[in-house]
Amino acid sequence: MEFSQEAMYSLFQGALRPFLDNEASSIRSNTSERHLCSRLAIQFEKLLPSYNLGAYYADTEYNRKQEGKIKTVVLGDMQVIKVTCDLIVHSRGEQGRDNLIAIEMAKPDKTAEQIHSDRLRLMALTKRSFDDVWSYDGVVPPEHVCGYLLGAFIMVDRTNAVVSVEFFEDGASTVNKRNFAF
Repeated sequence: MEFSQEAMYSLFQGALRPFLDNEASSIRSNTSERHLCSRLAIQFEKLLPSYNLGAYYADTEYNRKQEGKIKTVVLGDMQVIKVTCDLIVHSRGEQGRDNLIAIEMAKPDKTAEQIHSDRLRLMALTKRSFDDVWSYDGVVPPEHVCGYLLGAFIMVDRTNAVVSVEFFEDGASTVNKRNFAF
Protein backbone atom coordinates (compact mmCIF):
# COMPACT_ATOMS: atom_id res chain seq x y z
CA MET A 1 0.00 0.00 0.00
CA GLU A 2 1.25 3.43 -0.88
CA PHE A 3 0.19 6.13 1.54
CA SER A 4 1.57 9.17 -0.26
CA GLN A 5 -0.30 12.36 -0.96
CA GLU A 6 0.33 11.73 -4.66
CA ALA A 7 -1.50 8.41 -4.40
CA MET A 8 -4.37 10.12 -2.55
CA TYR A 9 -4.63 12.80 -5.28
CA SER A 10 -4.73 10.04 -7.88
CA LEU A 11 -7.42 8.15 -5.95
CA PHE A 12 -9.44 11.35 -5.47
CA GLN A 13 -9.34 12.30 -9.14
CA GLY A 14 -10.03 8.71 -10.17
CA ALA A 15 -13.26 8.80 -8.14
CA LEU A 16 -14.29 12.36 -9.00
CA ARG A 17 -14.37 12.04 -12.79
CA PRO A 18 -16.81 9.08 -12.97
CA PHE A 19 -18.87 10.70 -10.20
CA LEU A 20 -19.26 13.85 -12.30
CA ASP A 21 -20.01 11.85 -15.44
CA ASN A 22 -22.59 9.60 -13.74
CA GLU A 23 -24.21 12.18 -11.49
CA ALA A 24 -24.40 15.26 -13.72
CA SER A 25 -28.20 15.03 -13.88
CA SER A 26 -28.44 14.73 -10.08
CA ILE A 27 -26.17 17.74 -9.67
CA ARG A 28 -28.20 19.79 -12.15
CA SER A 29 -31.40 18.73 -10.34
CA ASN A 30 -29.97 20.21 -7.13
CA THR A 31 -30.09 16.99 -5.11
CA SER A 32 -28.87 17.20 -1.54
CA GLU A 33 -25.24 17.38 -0.55
CA ARG A 34 -25.70 14.12 1.39
CA HIS A 35 -26.95 12.34 -1.71
CA LEU A 36 -24.03 13.61 -3.80
CA CYS A 37 -21.51 12.55 -1.15
CA SER A 38 -23.01 9.07 -1.00
CA ARG A 39 -22.72 8.75 -4.78
CA LEU A 40 -19.07 9.92 -4.66
CA ALA A 41 -18.42 7.35 -1.92
CA ILE A 42 -19.53 4.61 -4.32
CA GLN A 43 -16.84 5.67 -6.80
CA PHE A 44 -14.18 5.59 -4.08
CA GLU A 45 -15.25 2.12 -2.95
CA LYS A 46 -14.97 0.84 -6.53
CA LEU A 47 -11.38 2.13 -6.76
CA LEU A 48 -9.99 1.19 -3.34
CA PRO A 49 -9.01 -2.41 -4.27
CA SER A 50 -7.07 -1.21 -7.33
CA TYR A 51 -5.00 0.99 -4.98
CA ASN A 52 -4.38 -1.99 -2.67
CA LEU A 53 -6.72 -0.38 -0.18
CA GLY A 54 -9.34 -3.13 -0.02
CA ALA A 55 -9.41 -2.91 3.78
CA TYR A 56 -10.57 0.73 3.61
CA TYR A 57 -14.00 2.31 3.37
CA ALA A 58 -15.59 5.45 1.94
CA ASP A 59 -18.10 6.60 4.56
CA THR A 60 -20.49 9.54 4.49
CA GLU A 61 -21.48 11.38 7.66
CA TYR A 62 -19.24 9.10 9.77
CA ASN A 63 -18.82 10.35 13.33
CA ARG A 64 -17.12 7.62 15.36
CA LYS A 65 -13.56 6.90 16.41
CA GLN A 66 -11.87 4.32 18.62
CA GLU A 67 -14.10 2.58 21.14
CA GLY A 68 -17.25 4.09 19.58
CA LYS A 69 -16.58 7.61 20.86
CA ILE A 70 -17.78 10.62 18.87
CA LYS A 71 -15.07 12.14 16.69
CA THR A 72 -13.72 15.50 17.80
CA VAL A 73 -11.19 17.94 16.41
CA VAL A 74 -9.37 20.86 17.94
CA LEU A 75 -9.60 24.15 16.08
CA GLY A 76 -6.93 26.85 16.10
CA ASP A 77 -8.19 28.41 19.32
CA MET A 78 -7.95 24.98 21.04
CA GLN A 79 -11.73 24.68 20.94
CA VAL A 80 -12.83 21.02 20.91
CA ILE A 81 -15.77 20.40 18.59
CA LYS A 82 -17.66 17.29 17.57
CA VAL A 83 -17.15 16.51 13.91
CA THR A 84 -19.06 14.70 11.24
CA CYS A 85 -17.26 15.03 7.94
CA ASP A 86 -19.29 14.80 4.72
CA LEU A 87 -17.17 11.94 3.35
CA ILE A 88 -14.05 10.20 4.59
CA VAL A 89 -11.85 7.43 3.25
CA HIS A 90 -10.45 5.50 6.21
CA SER A 91 -10.08 2.05 7.74
CA ARG A 92 -12.54 2.60 10.61
CA GLY A 93 -9.57 2.16 12.93
CA GLU A 94 -8.83 -1.35 11.64
CA GLN A 95 -5.46 -0.58 10.01
CA GLY A 96 -2.30 1.01 11.35
CA ARG A 97 -2.65 3.86 8.86
CA ASP A 98 -6.30 4.84 9.32
CA ASN A 99 -7.14 8.29 7.93
CA LEU A 100 -6.61 8.87 4.21
CA ILE A 101 -8.99 11.44 2.68
CA ALA A 102 -11.48 13.88 4.26
CA ILE A 103 -14.01 15.66 2.04
CA GLU A 104 -16.42 18.51 2.68
CA MET A 105 -18.91 19.41 -0.03
CA ALA A 106 -20.88 22.62 -0.44
CA LYS A 107 -23.17 24.42 -2.82
CA PRO A 108 -23.13 28.18 -3.47
CA ASP A 109 -26.19 28.66 -1.24
CA LYS A 110 -24.18 27.81 1.89
CA THR A 111 -23.36 30.80 4.03
CA ALA A 112 -19.83 32.18 4.17
CA GLU A 113 -19.72 31.09 7.83
CA GLN A 114 -20.65 27.48 6.92
CA ILE A 115 -18.02 27.39 4.17
CA HIS A 116 -15.41 28.80 6.54
CA SER A 117 -16.36 26.14 9.12
CA ASP A 118 -15.93 23.38 6.49
CA ARG A 119 -12.47 24.69 5.61
CA LEU A 120 -11.43 24.94 9.28
CA ARG A 121 -12.58 21.35 9.78
CA LEU A 122 -10.39 20.20 6.86
CA MET A 123 -7.43 22.10 8.27
CA ALA A 124 -7.90 20.36 11.63
CA LEU A 125 -8.43 16.93 10.07
CA THR A 126 -5.29 17.16 7.91
CA LYS A 127 -2.97 18.30 10.71
CA ARG A 128 -0.41 15.66 11.58
CA SER A 129 -1.52 15.85 15.22
CA PHE A 130 -3.94 18.14 16.98
CA ASP A 131 -1.39 19.44 19.48
CA ASP A 132 1.86 18.31 17.84
CA VAL A 133 2.15 15.61 20.51
CA TRP A 134 1.70 11.87 19.90
CA SER A 135 1.40 9.10 22.42
CA TYR A 136 4.62 7.83 23.97
CA ASP A 137 4.18 4.33 22.57
CA GLY A 138 3.26 5.51 19.06
CA VAL A 139 0.33 3.08 19.05
CA VAL A 140 -2.38 4.77 21.09
CA PRO A 141 -4.28 7.12 18.77
CA PRO A 142 -4.52 10.82 19.62
CA GLU A 143 -7.57 12.01 21.55
CA HIS A 144 -8.82 14.11 18.62
CA VAL A 145 -9.11 13.12 14.98
CA CYS A 146 -6.31 14.26 12.68
CA GLY A 147 -3.72 12.89 10.30
CA TYR A 148 -5.68 12.70 7.07
CA LEU A 149 -3.25 12.70 4.16
CA LEU A 150 -5.53 14.78 1.96
CA GLY A 151 -8.49 17.06 2.48
CA ALA A 152 -10.76 18.33 -0.28
CA PHE A 153 -13.33 21.09 -0.19
CA ILE A 154 -15.69 20.58 -3.15
CA MET A 155 -17.88 23.48 -4.26
CA VAL A 156 -20.63 22.22 -6.56
CA ASP A 157 -21.89 24.96 -8.86
CA ARG A 158 -24.77 23.46 -10.84
CA THR A 159 -25.59 26.74 -12.61
CA ASN A 160 -22.16 26.95 -14.24
CA ALA A 161 -21.75 23.14 -14.49
CA VAL A 162 -18.42 23.19 -12.68
CA VAL A 163 -17.01 21.70 -9.50
CA SER A 164 -14.17 23.59 -7.82
CA VAL A 165 -11.86 21.65 -5.53
CA GLU A 166 -9.60 23.20 -2.92
CA PHE A 167 -7.09 20.76 -1.43
CA PHE A 168 -5.71 20.64 2.11
CA GLU A 169 -2.50 19.03 3.36
CA ASP A 170 -0.74 19.21 6.71
CA GLY A 171 -3.32 21.52 8.25
CA ALA A 172 -3.41 24.13 5.48
CA SER A 173 -4.98 24.90 2.13
CA THR A 174 -2.64 24.23 -0.77
CA VAL A 175 -2.13 26.26 -3.92
CA ASN A 176 -3.38 23.18 -5.78
CA LYS A 177 -6.95 24.18 -6.71
CA ARG A 178 -8.77 22.63 -9.64
CA ASN A 179 -12.00 23.08 -11.56
CA PHE A 180 -13.79 20.15 -13.16
CA ALA A 181 -16.63 20.58 -15.68
CA PHE A 182 -19.57 18.21 -15.76
